[in-house]
Amino acid sequence: MLAPPRSAVHLSALDPYAFLERAATIFPDKLAVVDGSTRHSYAQLHERVRRLAAALQARGIRAGERVAVLAPNSALALEATFAVPLAGGVLCALNTRLAADEIDYILGHCGASLLLYDRELGPLVERLTAAVPTIDDAAYEALLAHADPDALVATHPDEDDTISINYTSGTTGRPKGVMYTFRGAYLNALAEVFHANLRPESVYLWTLPMFHCNGWCFPWAVTAAAATHVCLRRVAPEPINAAIREDGVTHFCAAPTVLIALANHPQTTAFPRRIVVTTASAPPSPTTIGQIEALGAELHHVYGLTETYGPITECAWHAPWDALPAAERARLRSRQGVPMITVGAGEVRVVDAELRDVPADGETHGEIVMRGNNVMKGYYADPEATARAFAGGWFHSGDVAVRHPDGYLEIVDRAKDVIISGGENISTQQVEKALLEHDAVLECAVVAVPDERWGEVGKAFVTLKPGRTAAAEELTTFLRARIAAFKVPKHYDFIDLPKTSTGKIQKFVLREREWAGRQKRVH
Repeated sequence: MLAPPRSAVHLSALDPYAFLERAATIFPDKLAVVDGSTRHSYAQLHERVRRLAAALQARGIRAGERVAVLAPNSALALEATFAVPLAGGVLCALNTRLAADEIDYILGHCGASLLLYDRELGPLVERLTAAVPTIDDAAYEALLAHADPDALVATHPDEDDTISINYTSGTTGRPKGVMYTFRGAYLNALAEVFHANLRPESVYLWTLPMFHCNGWCFPWAVTAAAATHVCLRRVAPEPINAAIREDGVTHFCAAPTVLIALANHPQTTAFPRRIVVTTASAPPSPTTIGQIEALGAELHHVYGLTETYGPITECAWHAPWDALPAAERARLRSRQGVPMITVGAGEVRVVDAELRDVPADGETHGEIVMRGNNVMKGYYADPEATARAFAGGWFHSGDVAVRHPDGYLEIVDRAKDVIISGGENISTQQVEKALLEHDAVLECAVVAVPDERWGEVGKAFVTLKPGRTAAAEELTTFLRARIAAFKVPKHYDFIDLPKTSTGKIQKFVLREREWAGRQKRVH
């Protein structure tokens, strides 16, 4: 046991590692992790986490040093989530879909001292230029085998210390490092336990990437409930269906695009049991809601950002709504809702430019702002961006919403120049910068356009240099060599860009054209 020192009988620092200690003590023989053919009990998971933490300390990882992890949903990623902070380090889980130069930037920006990675991502790691020591999953197992868990030195973190840094695209093109605290991670995990109704008998399928907001804090939440983690390396209908049938899945999280693919796959049949499905990123369409519920899912819609540890509001459901027509149920369920249980009722607001609450009339637009336990500590090594985000003492989401008479909020547009496609944030400025590197491109603008599969995707409006030609396929190939594939626009239009009298490109004109006839400017 690594019980922290107490300054008073009634106080102890909040630390998510306590969830694992409790699960291993009370349910030592219970199945904790399924990763392909690998099975670990909670006692074994606890032992492996302690061994990894001891091994990290033996390799010189000291308090506050950053340890990066590049892995699909796997036992390695889960173990590192607990072990890196236990060793005194700060976890930096990397998006496996990023391009090599994007990962290089993050490793350099956070000053990573070590990179743990899965061999299936070896080709990506080989393209990295950052001078960071690496350990693949084969060496990882040897590292654990030779580690001495009794040599682990307790670090006793303060609950306001940084437990992890999660990088998000933001709007400037360069990703920003969002700092989570031990306290925030602990409390958000408890909120997930409550809202998803996780129990020791629950079986959670890892369809949501663990690198997204530390898996919305579900690594800690599922462990707090002493439930079973089922790791899914490839998110596709076939392995999801197999896990539902073979592993007894009761819970999973997924963006609407995953739900669409699952609901429309020929192998998908009615679920053998009730499954709690939590979705975010974009409101699911009425069609998708109907399909998923018809399979036997209990659908939960949540909203949040990387800066809020993942979900911070949920569309809390009222039993009388079950009797409403399907279209009305879908409309209600698509709202972003109300603060989660660990967030104060007045800590998520919709405000005007002077931070005054807009009327709860379902019509007046304002920006969603937040504060409290589940808002980030700030952006790592970026005080200017932190100050902008926290202007007026609130975190500014950049999402434009209305508040309905019942208090539920609903997003109608985005103030930030960002696309959210299939659950991934895409900075339009980053894409535009990459496009402008093509020697045939004179000017360009990238905006979000609606897409039935991904919610929204990028569309590039391009003006070519006089006498030059470039096809959409050529630009796509050019961009794929420079940015992550999911960031590359799905559509192109070669036009003279609309501008103001001072020559500024009017992106709002392009957006209005693409979203004409729609009530909202998000999908």
